[in-house]
Amino acid sequence: MADTRLIQGRYRLLELIGRGGMGEVWRARDESLGRRVAVKCLKPLGPQHDPSFTRVLRERFRREARVAAALQHRGVTVVHDFGEYDGVLYLVMELLEGRNLSQLLEDNKAHPLAVPDIVEITEQVSHALAYTHEQGIVHRDLKPANIMRLTDGTVKICDFGIARLGHDIGFTARLTGTGIAMGTPHYMSPEQISGAPVDHRSDLYSLGCVLYEIATGAPPFDLDDAWAVLVGHRDTPPAPPRGHRPELPGYFERIVLDLLAKQPDARPPDARELARRVADGRAGPPAVVRASTVVTRPLAGPGSLAGADPHAGADPHAGAAPLAGARSERPASREPRLPSWTRGMTTGHKASGGSPPHRSPLDAAGL
Repeated sequence: MADTRLIQGRYRLLELIGRGGMGEVWRARDESLGRRVAVKCLKPLGPQHDPSFTRVLRERFRREARVAAALQHRGVTVVHDFGEYDGVLYLVMELLEGRNLSQLLEDNKAHPLAVPDIVEITEQVSHALAYTHEQGIVHRDLKPANIMRLTDGTVKICDFGIARLGHDIGFTARLTGTGIAMGTPHYMSPEQISGAPVDHRSDLYSLGCVLYEIATGAPPFDLDDAWAVLVGHRDTPPAPPRGHRPELPGYFERIVLDLLAKQPDARPPDARELARRVADGRAGPPAVVRASTVVTRPLAGPGSLAGADPHAGADPHAGAAPLAGARSERPASREPRLPSWTRGMTTGHKASGGSPPHRSPLDAAGL
């Protein structure tokens, strides 16, 4: 498609601005309306996929693109058009000028963002999630790379609807052993990890992981072994963010820890309530700031397995080898197995980790 430089006689591809597991994003010009746009071209599926699955996936893409195009909120990326050209599915979106949260952390050498910026981002994302969840849409892959801060300060969530498409591809990949897998372990909810049904509260958990990272410089379970990250999400209470950065507001820490509750019912009921709590916290009395040294390097999560073998035992995937020094919410003997698709997972690319040495299959859900 890149060779033709023109899609459907209308969208002229000008510059490649992003590449990921699901495809490429191009800066382009809409020749009909004379405006700059972004065009996301999804990778064609290989011959290993069943033709009937490919047809279903194309239909699902069209349906999800229609849903995404119907979303009208300042905190959600606008979708202008979609279609298929020369066998490649494409999506035409508004062209955003700014940096995503992953890039902002990397620009800042993995140092946490300023507290006022963190609070503002939290409030804006909460309103955007509230709107989309009320439309019946769950993102499923919320992470720093999918949250953009524009040059004027507006915060937008990217890839709504398309993330669900990535979930479908990933699910098939797990069953067949082919194709691409979906998700980044550092931001996955416990119910995603266990393979249970997910709803809007899974997005709230993922948002909690994102907020923890931009506030402290590292995700709540900052471990290099994917299995340890998954077990951390499932079993280990996260360390309070103010233990890493005491000048964070107390109300913000409470919000983050509530978002990171293991059970969905223990999290805030919805993003609208989350936005209300942020607004109330901002309007409240100023928090007492204690003298501290801000963390300037990634932190190991509670119960770090640094130097330990998380796979010790006859069957490392049989349940719950507890994290060293960590507290488990249930007896280890009663822990359910993690799904078989977690075997061989890699940690993928977390925002504070810099550029990954290679692209893992788990980076496939977004760009």
